[in-house]
Amino acid sequence: MGYVKVLKNKAYFKRYQTKFRRRREGKTDYYARKRLVAQAKDKYSSPRFRFVVRFSNRHVTCQVVTSELIGDKIICAAHSSELPSYGVKVGLKNYAATYCTGLLLARRLLEKFDMGDMYQGNPCDGRVRTVKYCKRTLYVEDLEWDSERRPFRCNLDVGLKPTTTGSKLFAAVKGASDGGLDIPHSVKRFAGYEREAKKYDAEEHRARILGEHVATYMRELRESDEDNFKKTFRDYIQNGVSADDVEDMYLNAHEAIRKDPKSNAEKYEVHAKGLAKKQKKRSYAQRKGRIKQKKAWHAWKEEQDDSSEEESDE
Repeated sequence: MGYVKVLKNKAYFKRYQTKFRRRREGKTDYYARKRLVAQAKDKYSSPRFRFVVRFSNRHVTCQVVTSELIGDKIICAAHSSELPSYGVKVGLKNYAATYCTGLLLARRLLEKFDMGDMYQGNPCDGRVRTVKYCKRTLYVEDLEWDSERRPFRCNLDVGLKPTTTGSKLFAAVKGASDGGLDIPHSVKRFAGYEREAKKYDAEEHRARILGEHVATYMRELRESDEDNFKKTFRDYIQNGVSADDVEDMYLNAHEAIRKDPKSNAEKYEVHAKGLAKKQKKRSYAQRKGRIKQKKAWHAWKEEQDDSSEEESDE
């Protein structure tokens, strides 16, 4: 019989250190977070901003976050659930909707700091404009006539989502960059980039931004399987959105977002304030008093029932 070495002995458990809760839950990559949050001491507490993109089962959330000692502070946020007020009522999690959410966040944030007129961004044509190209990284150009208001820079926080080429994650980056935010990035992860040829097709990326891949699939599925088409695109049919209307829907949404990014923000804040708050924990005396009230109410209820039964018998 071979000898099996005991690895988890007393010395192991004495030196064992429990990992952070969000690391145990698999929610936070602290290796990446440290490099996004940590700031040099000679920066004199100047904040570092992160462009956070998260996906739920139905929606997309984009936030600009900075970290403080007491926790993270959200500077501005945009949700794809706000897109129906801009004309996009269906497909609130696809590539085009993610682009719109990033665009909405960028315009809302710049308007908040009175920088909307300074940094208008780019049109949604997939091309790279009004940026400077340095070591394969794209940045927004500084304004020569107003050096004090430099572009609002934030770094992309991907969380735990894989950074594959063509991911919806980078649709939000493209939308925020076209909206005027300075997010260091390259075209190598955008839809339309060919890794082997090392070429970027802006027209293909534009088609993805405007949802032409959705329109193409709608046409193909309608011709091949009518029942499956009605089931898959049920929401599109109910809202009267056909394959020919998809591109115009997103173009109109882009214009509406640039025109008034704050319109839905006020409604969202009012909705958030109206949410039910967690009830404060009762003290021991309050709990005892509540039990007495319940007992008294039940006793009164029994007396009323007994009296009603006697009256009915008479």
